Amino acid sequence: MAIVKYPFWVLYRIWFYVLVALPIIVLFPILLISISREKWYPLFFKLARFWAKFILVGMGFNYKVIKEEVPNPKKSYMFIANHTSMTDTMLMLVAVKNPFVFVGKKELANIPLFGFFYKRTCILVDRSSAKSRQAVFLRAQRRLKQGLSICIFPEGGVPEEHIVLDDFKDGAFRLAINHKIPVVPITFYDNKKRFSYTFFSGGPGRMRAKIHQFLQTEHLKIEDTKALNQEAKAIILTELNKNLPKVE
Repeated sequence: MAIVKYPFWVLYRIWFYVLVALPIIVLFPILLISISREKWYPLFFKLARFWAKFILVGMGFNYKVIKEEVPNPKKSYMFIANHTSMTDTMLMLVAVKNPFVFVGKKELANIPLFGFFYKRTCILVDRSSAKSRQAVFLRAQRRLKQGLSICIFPEGGVPEEHIVLDDFKDGAFRLAINHKIPVVPITFYDNKKRFSYTFFSGGPGRMRAKIHQFLQTEHLKIEDTKALNQEAKAIILTELNKNLPKVE
């Protein structure tokens, strides 16, 4: 039976990259205009949300977003989620309407076409460089002053398949405390099952996200970073342990 699935999985992976590239090619002139000035970023974000929905629908993912609390469109937040799949970026864009900027690893800027816009709209970080990590704080500060939010996958990368949730880095929580913005934990339940980094796996089906109640930071000091980190991780890990489907 698995042998029959192999051709499907190969074509399914190819189809994913077709869906990633197609809207970028079609919308290229508008995308160029939207990134030409920082103040036009909300336009780019709307186009990015369309791009994300196009991919999820095209892949046959029936996505659903559950909200315990709804972000205020006039406020800034620190959005965080577990990281298991290339589709995490798309589901985050679909789940959150507030314009936000991703903080992500610089290596993704090398991806053809996608990387062109990625490095011009996201905050890139080289986790091996202390200077690069410091620059993230400065760029994030400027974006927050523009009324935008920040999104970070605090695991710092995609963990091994058998790991439900890896340890969180402190950066996202330190930023949130410094700028007194709420941390918004988000659980992605099904992305690993739907489209993991294991090549011969995945397929169409439901894809759920849950926006948990916000963690307030107004009363916190920088010394509380680790406690906030652990609280956010516990929320997502508890949810995953209750609901995460088995990986096929």
